[in-house]
Amino acid sequence: MKATVIATFFGVFLTCTYTAKEATKKTKKAKLYVPQIDCDVKAGKIINPEFIAKCPPGCQDVKYRVYGTDIYASFSSVCNAAIHSGIIDNTGGKILVQKVAGHSGYRGSFSNGVRSLSLPRWRESFLVSEGKPRKGVTYPTTLEYSSSKSTTVKSEPKKPEQDLKGMKSADTANTSEKALEQGDTVRKENQTTPVPTPATQMATTTPTPMTTMTDPSTTMRQPTKTPAATRTTAAAAKTRPGLHRVRDMGSSSVHPAYASVVAAAATMETDSWKPGLSLFDTDCKVDLSFLMDGSWSIGKRRFQLQKRFLGNVAQALGIGSAGPLMGIVQYGDDPSTEFNLKTYANSKDLRNAIEKIQQKGGLSNVGKALSFVNKNFFLDANGNRGGAPNVVVVMVDGWPTDRVEEASRLARESGINIFFVTVEAAAQSEKQNVIEPNFVDKAVCRTSGFYSINVPSWFSLHKVVQPLVKRVCDTDRLACSKTCLNSADIGFVIDGSSSVGTGNFRTVLQFVANISKEFEISDTDTRIGAVQYTYEQRLEFSFDKHSTKQDVLNAIKRISYWSGGTSTGAAISYASEQLFSKSKPNKRKIMILITDGRSYDDVSMPAMAAHQNGVIAYSIGVAWAAPDELEAIASDPAKEHSFFVDEFDNLYRYVNQLIQNICTEFNSQPRN
Repeated sequence: MKATVIATFFGVFLTCTYTAKEATKKTKKAKLYVPQIDCDVKAGKIINPEFIAKCPPGCQDVKYRVYGTDIYASFSSVCNAAIHSGIIDNTGGKILVQKVAGHSGYRGSFSNGVRSLSLPRWRESFLVSEGKPRKGVTYPTTLEYSSSKSTTVKSEPKKPEQDLKGMKSADTANTSEKALEQGDTVRKENQTTPVPTPATQMATTTPTPMTTMTDPSTTMRQPTKTPAATRTTAAAAKTRPGLHRVRDMGSSSVHPAYASVVAAAATMETDSWKPGLSLFDTDCKVDLSFLMDGSWSIGKRRFQLQKRFLGNVAQALGIGSAGPLMGIVQYGDDPSTEFNLKTYANSKDLRNAIEKIQQKGGLSNVGKALSFVNKNFFLDANGNRGGAPNVVVVMVDGWPTDRVEEASRLARESGINIFFVTVEAAAQSEKQNVIEPNFVDKAVCRTSGFYSINVPSWFSLHKVVQPLVKRVCDTDRLACSKTCLNSADIGFVIDGSSSVGTGNFRTVLQFVANISKEFEISDTDTRIGAVQYTYEQRLEFSFDKHSTKQDVLNAIKRISYWSGGTSTGAAISYASEQLFSKSKPNKRKIMILITDGRSYDDVSMPAMAAHQNGVIAYSIGVAWAAPDELEAIASDPAKEHSFFVDEFDNLYRYVNQLIQNICTEFNSQPRN
């Protein structure tokens, strides 16, 4: 009997053990589903900040461009970057991609059969590593693309001329903070708020807000009965740097005299704008983000005046899909999106939504808010239209409680035009508390005053509705919309003399095409024209002939070799008359001249005339080109505008350097 029991028990034990092992095997066999991406997918088009993906075979191709070495600009091909870094080869495979902050420069190199290009700077970067999951990280089985559609497998292939804007990862998770029930009794302390580093500024998520609160009874006297006395008492209470303005202290009851001031201001603003009144219809096409000050320093009453002002601006703009679109980000300790560009398509709905916004509270962390907008707001998924200028208007009560310079620089380099509306600026006795003096001049695109409006009081905001709307709609003056890649008329002047030869001429055309590929080409962005010369000159195509990148590349390919002598001076004069005299006023005029020998005529006088007419000249000499002529043709400083190669096959080496010099020169322009 005992033997039977033991045998039965042993059999059950073996069965359980076997079952457990089988279950363990099944668990181990469960694998992460890895989505596949195409060779042309760029990191910036995928919203997920970290993901594992599978690259197909055949991605090692020059048409899938890569920018950088080890760390890559986000408009690089993900899969070709992985090949360049040695993670996979041309047979494809799994890779791990991590998004990181943008860099001020990307170095090109030749590695693993892939030539990567250099770039002065870009808004977002990524790293590629072996496709193994990191411990504790959950990876998506569905990749989310900035076209707003998710897919489990592939993205739609993009045309090569498509705009590079908006390729930024996004996480627009909104945070909210419980409003204080009584009074506006919180002060803001700069000394307790760390200055965000570029890495933290570019974070893709919004941290949970934390407000520094101080019991007002321990730091402030109760205000006297008049508003002026309230301001005086508040200013007197600032005994050390780091404090921000505190207003509207005490109980929730309002003195009748003060209440009448608020009511009068509200009446003035209401009377200033009638239903249906707008300054613009479809003539103003901008994508506009307002950074709304939700800090406690503004007070509840002024917060209401700010909302009324934003509603009036929405009415004056005439919001619509064919005209301006407007979204709002409220900031305090941390920023959050109230609504984006595509949420409301008319002024009435937008005004109603603004009226419902609740105050966040906290400090006035403008720098953090600008970083958030740069990273998260102007995305295709949020309604960004690409062809419309990106504009941010920052509303500030007094002064920011963090630094804005670095965050503003990154936003400007992303093509964002920053305006500041500062209300009730620091009084003389308060200036010791401002942590970044002249913060407006450090933030805006130009320091001419066009991008900043100072209002003495929140009760005067109604007076600046029209001036502000006219400025944000003056697209010709939105200087930060222009980048080195989208704001030039580039004229190629190509030597077609007999010494070049048919084969080398095709190499020159490939060089011209490689340079052209790097620019954003359209009738409103960069335009390309070309002249070929021998003894005579021929206009191959003018600036207004082709308005897409593919059309330009096809036109370059169709240029036929002419053959003849070398009259470079006459060619420069011809290009000045036939190309650059018809350049748009707001375009930078760039001439790129390629020659292989000494000219039969003088080049210095025609080149000087071109320089005086605003043409920036680059000269590229090959083989027998004369160095003294190359320097005479080039703009100053000549060493940055002239290049020499010993043979035609080495021209490709100067594509990156030429683009970098053009961008460096553009970015060094004075901001005044």
